[in-house]
Amino acid sequence: MAETSEGNSKTGRETVMIDLALQGGGSHGAFTWGVLDRLLEESWLKIEAVSGTSAGAMNAAVLVSGYMQGGAQGARQALDAYWARVADSARFSPIQRSPLDRLMNRWSLDTSPMYVMMDMMSRLVSPYNLNPFGHNPIRAILEESIDFAHLNEAEIKLFITATNVHTGRGRIFRNKEITPEVLLASACLPTLFQAVEIDGEPYWDGGYAGNPTISPLVRESEATDVLLVQINPRERRDTPRSASEILNRLNEISFNAPLMKELRMIALLRQAADPGTGEGRRWAEMRTHRILTDKLAEFGASSKLNAEGPFLQMLKAEGRKAADEFLQAHGADVGKRATADLDVLLQEC
Repeated sequence: MAETSEGNSKTGRETVMIDLALQGGGSHGAFTWGVLDRLLEESWLKIEAVSGTSAGAMNAAVLVSGYMQGGAQGARQALDAYWARVADSARFSPIQRSPLDRLMNRWSLDTSPMYVMMDMMSRLVSPYNLNPFGHNPIRAILEESIDFAHLNEAEIKLFITATNVHTGRGRIFRNKEITPEVLLASACLPTLFQAVEIDGEPYWDGGYAGNPTISPLVRESEATDVLLVQINPRERRDTPRSASEILNRLNEISFNAPLMKELRMIALLRQAADPGTGEGRRWAEMRTHRILTDKLAEFGASSKLNAEGPFLQMLKAEGRKAADEFLQAHGADVGKRATADLDVLLQEC
């Protein structure tokens, strides 16, 4: 069921069960933070499950952990605390905006000497040589922000995707399996970090296999409305010409490809599935919605490593704005009809 029969006393609306699908994108995940912060204000929305990859995985796990401790308000506070810790950690990073970037009011790191050096080294030297001890500053932030020991007790289902290096296949980790290593694996860019070993297998960023993975939301959640929060621009009008622009666009296409493939599959299944059977009914009844913004396309790849507090706050504000616009335009549709036309994707095949 998408809606419960019990009305919501605060809004007069019946409660609508939803799933969240959160895409990854480095510090641009602060946009998703803003989206979640706005959605959590709506008491008529009940989150049943969350699927996340990379930065989306961090947001998902923090949300679920915070929700366990204090409901929607607890989740909002947990997300605020997590991103505040990220911003605080960035103050000590050697990779900072250059005086030119600051003068031009640009959030990119393109002219940062340390970023340029790191970018060049990552293409020539293995992270096993550059970072032989596998240090990742996010680990301590995750351990401070998430109650991993009790995630299995959460009423919200959690699905985190990482890519198995040996097989190239995505693995979906669920509540009781999620550890700091799982989240680090989901965000492990192979040119920057050593593969993260879990159960004797090495894993890289989940974006190569599913960004995010949607199928478990259909198969394992009672909700029939999925809100997809997208970060990576699917289209760009300008042709990339510099080496960094070309590499950035290649990465965007690579990380968007699994999602586009899965959305096409969902569109096909919605048309072909038998609505009278168990799983067939789930696919046929699934309703998809998307929350995104064109503003993220204004920033280059280097800005995904910029975790300055003012930048993160700006992205959060943009996320709240995008979510608010979605609710104003389509809030009445949630629980009733899809607002993302997946059938258009079939025409592109």
